[in-house]
Amino acid sequence: MDKFDTLQLFTRIVELGSFSQAADQLNIPRATASNAIKELENNLQCRLLERTTRHVRPSLDGQAFYERCTQILSELDDAESSLRNVIAQPRGLLRIDLSGAHATKIVLPSIDQFHELYPDIELVISTGDRLVDLIREGIDCVVRAGRLDDSSLIAKHLVDMPQVICASPDYLNKHGTPLQPEELLSHYCVNFFSTSGGRNYPFELMVNGKKQDYFLKSWIAVNDAENYVLCALRGAGFIQVPRYHVAEYLKDGQLVEVLSDWKSPAMSVSALYPQHRQLSPRVRAFVAWLNDLYTGYFQVNNSLNG
Repeated sequence: MDKFDTLQLFTRIVELGSFSQAADQLNIPRATASNAIKELENNLQCRLLERTTRHVRPSLDGQAFYERCTQILSELDDAESSLRNVIAQPRGLLRIDLSGAHATKIVLPSIDQFHELYPDIELVISTGDRLVDLIREGIDCVVRAGRLDDSSLIAKHLVDMPQVICASPDYLNKHGTPLQPEELLSHYCVNFFSTSGGRNYPFELMVNGKKQDYFLKSWIAVNDAENYVLCALRGAGFIQVPRYHVAEYLKDGQLVEVLSDWKSPAMSVSALYPQHRQLSPRVRAFVAWLNDLYTGYFQVNNSLNG
């Protein structure tokens, strides 16, 4: 392996904590990866990685070397982009993680358009509503909605999604329809909780120009957006969700909007990526495409719903 490939391998091992996973991602044999790191350590005359039976961690020298490597690789990637004109036509592997609803309703229905623009980018897309460790899992970019807790990541705001509070007709027939925000407190909701902190999120409404939080009682909590909507369809209680996600159910009457005279604060959507990848032409191209996609999608949907 040449020096550049070895540095890429070393950073992948540190980020994944595994020789075998790094070798798999770079499509090289495990033995080749092990020999390359041994040769690197011999050349530098220091141990870079501490190996255990379950995990691989950088030594103090290895951590310092890793931080320099990520800077060098990022700068080299940018330099190659200017020399090889890959800013206009970036190439290579791009790992993306999307929440399920965003993948199925917004991004994947238009993904062929991205491929037409950037045919040399190979996409690997994972989906789900769990939080991911971008560095450890080797993911280049994620799209997430709501509060952003990880300040170590670069965040690009994409759009603000209008929200709606709704429930099934069966639920409203059994429990009544709230006519004032305070009446929510006597109703049930489907709780949505974070996998990181386990907290439930309140319903939010703008009342007299101020945001008010309402914690409803609940007998069920989920951490997946599709299951959140499904529970509401089955009469489990109210949900507060971006309008696009339930537009078809509102249209055909399977869900009914309530308290429309009080505005729900919009939910922000952002693309997040690690700081050392912010100059990657692949990430830059994908985030720019996402920005146009989300802006156009919600302009069309807002005009239809308006």
